[in-house]
Formats: sequence, C-alpha cells, structure tokens
Amino acid sequence: MKIDDDHMYHGAALIQIAEHPQFTAINSFEGKLAHYENTYRINGDVAVYLKYAGKPNKSHHEYLFTFNKANLAELDAIAKVNGKTFLALVCVDAREVCSLPYDALLTLIARRRKAAGKVEDQYTLLVTAQKNAGLHVYVNAPHKKNTKLGKDIVVSRNAFPSDLFK
Repeated sequence: MKIDDDHMYHGAALIQIAEHPQFTAINSFEGKLAHYENTYRINGDVAVYLKYAGKPNKSHHEYLFTFNKANLAELDAIAKVNGKTFLALVCVDAREVCSLPYDALLTLIARRRKAAGKVEDQYTLLVTAQKNAGLHVYVNAPHKKNTKLGKDIVVSRNAFPSDLFK
C-alpha cells in the first residue's frame, strides 16, 4: 500500500498518543461517522481530528490550517457524539503538534464571522511555532492583510498529547 504524506504526519501524532501512559485504545469511528478518515477515537471517549501543514508560509512563518464547510460539518458531527473533541494540528517543519480543543476552534470562527459580518466558505487557522515560546493559534481579520483578529490562543508545546487524557 502506498504511503501518503498524511499517513506519515498523522502517524507522528498518533504514535505520541499511543506512547502516553494513559493510552489504552485507538479506533476509527463507526456507523455514520466511519468515513471520516482523519479522525480517531482515543480510549473510547476522546475524538482527535488530525490536520497537517508541511511548511510555514515564508512571509510570516505561519502554518495554515484551512477548514472548509465539509471539515466543519465533520467536526460538528463528531463533537455531538463525543464529549471531548480535539484538533491535532501537525506543524511538520517545526516538528510540533498543536493540540486545540474543538471549542477553541469554534471561538476563533465566531470571532472571524462577527468581524466579517457573514458566514464564510472556509476558515484558516494560523499557527506560529517560534523558538522558546508556546504555539500561537489565531485567525486574521477579514480584508486586512497580516492583521490578527483578537488575542492569540497560546498552546504549550508539551500540551500534546497529555491534554487529551485530562
């Protein structure tokens, strides 16, 4: 079987989960949720939705993670059946996994929707991984290049995968 990039980069996050002392099981979703290829159930009660970005953009060293309507519908469906849902944003060149609770994604999207005054077709989360600092997650203001919208969400570099098991 051919190995795709997502196999390697998602696998980097999944092995960290599997090596955690509280890890007991990893499964794909079943039934109506079975076709969500980037999502796994950990220990029966935690959903992890994986995305990766290979390199940061050159101008601002940001990793871009785009969520279109289909991605958001998947996450919504998964969150409805799972009490704890997280994003695992794999920043490949930085060799970091940024763990973000689903509620934090919704907060950033709501912030962007309010600023734009409308629902958009897709939303882009930006993650920076500066040396000796936490991972910063944010969205940009609509129609304003390079302008962050609100405060960054700062995620500790060692939050993943421990925060999945809290």
